[in-house]
Amino acid sequence: MVAEPIVRNLVKQARKIKLLLTDCDGVLTDAGVYYSAEGEQMKRFSVRDGMGVERLRKFADVDTGIITGEVAESVKRRAEKLKIKHLYLGIRNKKIVLEEIATRENLAYDQIAYIGDDINDFQVMQLVGLTGCPSDAMPEIRNIADYQCVARGGFGAFREFSEIIIEAKTKSDEVEK
Repeated sequence: MVAEPIVRNLVKQARKIKLLLTDCDGVLTDAGVYYSAEGEQMKRFSVRDGMGVERLRKFADVDTGIITGEVAESVKRRAEKLKIKHLYLGIRNKKIVLEEIATRENLAYDQIAYIGDDINDFQVMQLVGLTGCPSDAMPEIRNIADYQCVARGGFGAFREFSEIIIEAKTKSDEVEK
């Protein structure tokens, strides 16, 4: 069971969120990369995570974005299907992209959440207002995340984290009392 003050702080942070950014591989996918005989790359995405994107937009008025070091057509297609507002492929310095998004969207860092799983997410996670990680994230990331999902990457971790934001933004103040 999570301690009451920790839950209150998590809810307080989640209520401020206007944008949820995510890594792709290891969060939206199971961190596996699949190649056919022709060399075409394929990735496995969870339909439940996709529903999390839609629910964030519909119930919490929260936009979403993907910042990934990979350049894959499958990620582009997934983002298009889900109408994800921000898509950044082939990014080596996620902090620079975070700064650009925050400036362009006129958002303070505490209005941005991020879910990541590996060391290339570390800098961004130190800056934003709310962080999460899949249960199978690297130890360095689990140690700094505000919330550790029960779900693994590619198996609903994004959805689990998004539901925390949705609940915080749509439910009564019972937890704050």
